[in-house]
Amino acid sequence: MIEAPFNINSQVLKNRIMKAAMSEALGTRDHAPSEKLVTLYRRWAEGGAGLLVTGNVMISGTAIGEPGNVVVENERHLPRLKEWAAAATGNATQCWMQINHPGKQVFKGVSNEAVAPSEVLFPKELQRFFPKARALADEEILDIAAKFGETARIAEKAGFTGVQVHAAHGYLISQFLSPRHNIRTDRWGGSQKNRTRFLLEVFRRVRNSVSTGFPVSVKINSADFMKGGFSVDESLETIKLLAGEGADMIEISGGTYESPEMTGITRDHHDREAYFLSFAERAREAVDVPLAVTGGFRTRDGMEEALLKDQTDLIGMARPLAVYPDLPVKLIHGQTDAVRIERKKTGWRFIDDRAMLELVWYSLQLERMGNGKETLPSLPAGKALLKAAVKYGKGIYAKRRV
Repeated sequence: MIEAPFNINSQVLKNRIMKAAMSEALGTRDHAPSEKLVTLYRRWAEGGAGLLVTGNVMISGTAIGEPGNVVVENERHLPRLKEWAAAATGNATQCWMQINHPGKQVFKGVSNEAVAPSEVLFPKELQRFFPKARALADEEILDIAAKFGETARIAEKAGFTGVQVHAAHGYLISQFLSPRHNIRTDRWGGSQKNRTRFLLEVFRRVRNSVSTGFPVSVKINSADFMKGGFSVDESLETIKLLAGEGADMIEISGGTYESPEMTGITRDHHDREAYFLSFAERAREAVDVPLAVTGGFRTRDGMEEALLKDQTDLIGMARPLAVYPDLPVKLIHGQTDAVRIERKKTGWRFIDDRAMLELVWYSLQLERMGNGKETLPSLPAGKALLKAAVKYGKGIYAKRRV
């Protein structure tokens, strides 16, 4: 079943395995795709997945989430973008660019300012990493939506075969959706209808900026998993609206920096291999749109069961492919039936509760592949910590993203 082709819009995916987005942080100093990024995606394309989704590409040079972000706000880096897309679409692979605005999730020293729907602070233990955000003005909100459309247009021109709007994990669109972070009283806040308005505005700008056959997908939280945050019922209603707008695929995830459910650190709370399958079943009943579920898939049996039960159309995997880039081809050809991924821990609760060391550990694996080297699945957590500390200094944990 995982080897079966699947159609999205006018596009054919050669199989059901999707490399979900991970933040590679391998852009150049001027935020162009680096040769490392090209090499990394060539490796993933050779690994056999039907679809690759890039790590978040920022839509504005004034809204950079972390060092090494690629920014696409004009055609300045178009030749390099074409190289990246060409490498990523080799081996009959589709590659969609994930486009994003971080909102107030911008680390101190990376961006000059943080913007958000409202001036709402993070909890104290997190806020110390971020500058205080100011609330966006109405005209700024519309300008950001237009920038999403321009980035999508350039992605298609560069040769990417689709885009994914990142509306999950506590970034700007997710902040607008959340009643916890969006306390506006104008047309962009208050009721769920108003809080959803920005996402729909972004989606329409993107859809109108690319060709009809160019897939436009959305990544959305099943919930924020926080008191007063974006709820399951609100997510289902939002997905219905996106289906009505013509979304080509919905990827289901969950959590934010404050409650990082997408990392699997609360795995004991789940009764299935994949984290968000129960929600996917509800989404399937609500809409007739292709679905992808990311988070927790580790066995071929688990993947096959989810597909056969029609709980999802695509199997999203991230961290396994950061260590085993050829896992898709091995699963499809029966060379392996499962992959084991162990949590990386420091013993420091603040770090471990937010999977910070894990993000650093996997980033080091991505960089090795970008350098044309093999991954090191047995790399000790302590050694990864030392390597990253040497490279990033004291800001090591403040500049890692999901």
